[in-house]
Amino acid sequence: MRILTLLLIVLLGMLQYRLWLGQHSIADYLKHHEELRSQRLSNAELEKRNRLLRADVSDLQNGQEAIEERARNELGLIKQDEVFFRMFGQAAVGTPKDD
Repeated sequence: MRILTLLLIVLLGMLQYRLWLGQHSIADYLKHHEELRSQRLSNAELEKRNRLLRADVSDLQNGQEAIEERARNELGLIKQDEVFFRMFGQAAVGTPKDD
């Protein structure tokens, strides 16, 4: 009877060791769970970015307005016979100017 009790205690100790410290332990589970959560957040951000890029591509393929807007904003282009005005704001009296 004592041998059976000792054998069961050793078996219980081995199972507890594997549960807490061994391969596929609770610590491994928690680490993988955190990695999965961060990967899902990263995927959500990338999906949002991809949706915006798809909408941008669709606009550029379907309409001239998007191409014209991009040329004006990013390249500083103007149409022929168009007058371009650049407005500069004045600093209020008594406030320092940004350098």
